Amino acid sequence: MSPIRDEPVSRLTASELNARIRELWSDGALPDDRRPEYEALVVEWAAAAREDVERAA
Repeated sequence: MSPIRDEPVSRLTASELNARIRELWSDGALPDDRRPEYEALVVEWAAAAREDVERAA
């Protein structure tokens, strides 16, 4: 069994993650087969955004 990770695997910035999320929606709809990728990116984006706020504080 693999250990649970508290941090995202990649270290992309919130801005980079946002760009990847927008690419998934580029046709105006999210393809069903891309939903898991989208959900993972949103979770990672939220963590990155939180880190950005903490550094700024």
